[in-house]
Amino acid sequence: MTTATIEQRLSEPEGKQLEFKRDLSSPKPLMKTLVAFANTAGGQLIIGVDDDGTVLGVDDPLDMEERLTSMIADAIHPRLLPNIELVSVGEHTLVCIEVFLSSARPHFFKALGEESGVLVRLGSSNRQAGLALIQEMQRQASGTTFDVQPMPELSRDDLDQNAIQQAFRSEQLLDDNKLRTLRLIVSYQGRLVPSVGGVLLFGRERQWHFEDAWIQCGRFRGNDKVEIFDQTDIHAPLPQAVDDIELFLKKHAFKQAEFGAMRRRDVWSIPLTILREAIINALVHSDYSQRGSPIRIAFYDDRIEIESPGLLMPGMTIEDMKRGVSMIRNPVIARVFRELGLIEQWGSGVKRIFAEAAAQGLPEPRIEEVANRLRFIVPLEQLHAGQGVTQSRPESRPESRPESRPESGLADRILQCLADRPLGKAEIAKSFGHKGVSGQLKRQMTWLQNQQLIEMTLPEKPNSRLQQYRLTAKGQRFLQDTFKDPT
Repeated sequence: MTTATIEQRLSEPEGKQLEFKRDLSSPKPLMKTLVAFANTAGGQLIIGVDDDGTVLGVDDPLDMEERLTSMIADAIHPRLLPNIELVSVGEHTLVCIEVFLSSARPHFFKALGEESGVLVRLGSSNRQAGLALIQEMQRQASGTTFDVQPMPELSRDDLDQNAIQQAFRSEQLLDDNKLRTLRLIVSYQGRLVPSVGGVLLFGRERQWHFEDAWIQCGRFRGNDKVEIFDQTDIHAPLPQAVDDIELFLKKHAFKQAEFGAMRRRDVWSIPLTILREAIINALVHSDYSQRGSPIRIAFYDDRIEIESPGLLMPGMTIEDMKRGVSMIRNPVIARVFRELGLIEQWGSGVKRIFAEAAAQGLPEPRIEEVANRLRFIVPLEQLHAGQGVTQSRPESRPESRPESRPESGLADRILQCLADRPLGKAEIAKSFGHKGVSGQLKRQMTWLQNQQLIEMTLPEKPNSRLQQYRLTAKGQRFLQDTFKDPT
């Protein structure tokens, strides 16, 4: 390590890949840090430096180097072979231990035992890894991934073919070759079975197998979680969940009219482009092998937080993410999202988020690793009327009711029928006890579309046999206002 390099490191704060120690008086924390570095993203531990960065040096660097070599060999398993270097800074000598991400991970600190001694680096601290994280390390070290694994107890029929067709906008069933190319099904002992990724994406009973594979959305008053005034749980297939989450966020945002070059355009009070990328990133890179909590979207007055299970992939840092470095945790999910046009290019999403924020003059988003979860924080700009911007009514408030509502009873029943999930015309008619789709029903459906209260799920194929209809955000608000509890 050159003098310039060590001086640069000494000017940096302790973090995921850097820690300072005064001396060897407390060897256990030092050993834990080396284990955590090896299991997470590598790092440098520099001895002879106080916590505030003051260079103290070590008294007998050659003796310390020899002691460290022996201590590391005795305290860590599997065996760890870091680089130990003596570096001069002015009149002082420091001992620098450099650890690289290990292909033999997970390593553990023998004094804590194999179950409790596996540690990972979280910010500037070391944390004990749980069983799910240890298993994830073992898979990654062996070159396998969770979502490619077969689910031998299931069959092809356990995938929701209608959901697959709707996602790919196909009028025909995807054949086995296409499903195998996407690795939604894989070969296992001579037969085709769904992969973990296939079930996570399109499983008929996804939550039976992965109980935390859903999204919890909440809108809070103020800037903390003291008071929540709206929430929804999203259990839709992951590709559809992107739009459902966005719909929830829009519900609690508002549009404003922006004037420029004699033209008006409507813009949202929240950065939808940035949020959509962050949502997709969470859905694609979540560690679905973890149990305990779903993906969470929390909307506060001053920010939106998108929190997903799983720390960064081994070897990755937050700065790597900002630069566009990408490591794929779930290749099956990522491949499908790319096929559907939800991902443009590997690793470009996070980099595009920061570029978009800078281009719009918005506060820079923040990324944090918190207790085995990754949190993406999007600060919200404080908007004010004036300077060419006219603020309109918040979207979370019900709009005025549409005029000229012929046969309002039937229209209201259609809206109520679509409140829970999208349906086709035949399904709507059947729910009313009708044998077929009447002309009256068709007229009401057309009127509701013209009023932008409902929309097609396949707008580019209006006559498709797979066509369904769903409530728009406006339709949801109108329905809530019409049938709200008068008390």
